[in-house]
Amino acid sequence: MATLTLDKWNLSIGDGKGLFCILGLNVLEDLDLAMATATELKAITSELGLPFVFKASFDKANRSSINSFRGPGLEEGLKILAAVKDKLKVPIATDLHEVDQAEPVAAVADLVQIPAFLVRQTDLIVASARATQKHGGLLHVKKAQFLAPWDCKSILHKIEQAAGPGMTILCERGAAFGYNNLIVDMLAIPEMKKFGVPVTIDATHAVQLPGAREVAGGGVAAGGRREGVAVIAAAAIAAGADGVFLEFHPDPDNAKCDGPSCLPLDGARAVLTKLKALYAAAQ
Repeated sequence: MATLTLDKWNLSIGDGKGLFCILGLNVLEDLDLAMATATELKAITSELGLPFVFKASFDKANRSSINSFRGPGLEEGLKILAAVKDKLKVPIATDLHEVDQAEPVAAVADLVQIPAFLVRQTDLIVASARATQKHGGLLHVKKAQFLAPWDCKSILHKIEQAAGPGMTILCERGAAFGYNNLIVDMLAIPEMKKFGVPVTIDATHAVQLPGAREVAGGGVAAGGRREGVAVIAAAAIAAGADGVFLEFHPDPDNAKCDGPSCLPLDGARAVLTKLKALYAAAQ
């Protein structure tokens, strides 16, 4: 399998490399929280010798309720992410939702993430691939909950036709199972690795219970099983995952988005220490 590298940061993902860590917040709430979270995660990953990319969304466009917190938006969100990147000297990952966002996002983000619900949108894939290639980044493509792992071949083919090979990381995040639940088939990880690309596990969103939680005003929001995040991450590493995607918050119960699925920031060191050891044993 080919190893991919963020040349600007000398960070690599793939066989023989360290456990690639995409870590951060579900959504940007403000600059101070982003700085504090990124600072803590950088310190932990530096101590453990783990490749680290800080992730936060500027807009959570696919919310269950129109009243759900979505984030600061493209312009303000990219300013916050650029400030974190500049001050802390860390690479950035964030997701996008519209074709017109590809260029400004790729100019800031080193890892441009395609949300799971949007991986079949050809125009978005093409625009994101071309902008990411132009700015020297990589694509992090989340497999949709309604796709089989071998269906990712079509996504990779679109990216290769639009911008060339050797720029894509695939991400497993579970499959829809009945109602309000997701199931992760660990066999999907080796299946996707057959395409010759690195594969990560989004253990945070894999424990979501979509639309299962009632909120004030009669709406609904995603529930989650926070205690399962580390379990899924560990299982995925044993199955061959090259990296992990984990979201943290200093106070998960009061996070503005997907709190039931994210981990407490003060538990990051213990989780990452265990996952690093499992990754070393699995090599």
